[in-house]
Amino acid sequence: MAEAPEDVQSDECLSSYSHIYSPDLLKDKVAFVTGGGSGIGFRIAEILMRHGCDTVIASRNLEKLAEAAKKLTSATGRHCLPLQMDVRQPETITVAVDEMLKEFGRVDILINNAAGNFLCPATSLSFNGFKTVLEIDTMGTFNTSKVLYEKWFKDHGGSIVNISATLGYRGQALQVHAGSAKAANDAMTKHLAVEWGPSGVRVNTVAPGPISGTEGYRRLGGSFAENAGAFRSIPLQRAGNKTEMAHAVLFLASRAASYVTGATVVADGGAWLTSTNDVERMLGFWSAEKEKGK
Repeated sequence: MAEAPEDVQSDECLSSYSHIYSPDLLKDKVAFVTGGGSGIGFRIAEILMRHGCDTVIASRNLEKLAEAAKKLTSATGRHCLPLQMDVRQPETITVAVDEMLKEFGRVDILINNAAGNFLCPATSLSFNGFKTVLEIDTMGTFNTSKVLYEKWFKDHGGSIVNISATLGYRGQALQVHAGSAKAANDAMTKHLAVEWGPSGVRVNTVAPGPISGTEGYRRLGGSFAENAGAFRSIPLQRAGNKTEMAHAVLFLASRAASYVTGATVVADGGAWLTSTNDVERMLGFWSAEKEKGK
């Protein structure tokens, strides 16, 4: 079994960390991380900061962000600025980016991590539910990328890393909303890489598989699948963790990937190649969760 790096299940910083790149890989860089207050986004912010980067973490819940920022600064010694915004509302993004530029005077990296997802059969999915996921995942990625490009990247270059998923690669049960949104983002990565490359902007994607210690893992039945032995079909025989996703982002965001753009790094242990698309099992989990929610 491939050895996983250190991680913790909760939204806490790592108690210890072994650098796989030079600790000053991102020295004096600034990163803007949407959805950075929890889950994968929190760990991405931490790992970038542990490599010399200052960060902005941005989402709708300022109280949660402020708590996360204190943890990140305490653990890494780098500056973390929490900013409230909604990726569905470009005017709030503009205000946040202006505040970031006022504070740091620059931005080098954008991580489009904000997302919304849940399990639901297409026949039970409301029109608004489908629309909301696309607004957050797809429109949110475009909105944030466009604002940062116009405000800074157009004249200074930079690196954008989108957080996607493998849901749309073959059609996943109960995920038509998220799979459609992520498929659109994968196409967006390629289009923006082509258009913005001449400005020195690299645009890439990380597509995670099942990642433990996240809200998505709970909502999408990760523990249920693990207990049912479903992960035995994954070539690496386990779920991934948040640190592994952060390392994939770190590579793409840094000068280690200086000639990489328009690429998607699939970080799922090989799951999309071999895992069964068990509609009956997923419907069973969805029905049980629905009953518990009554």
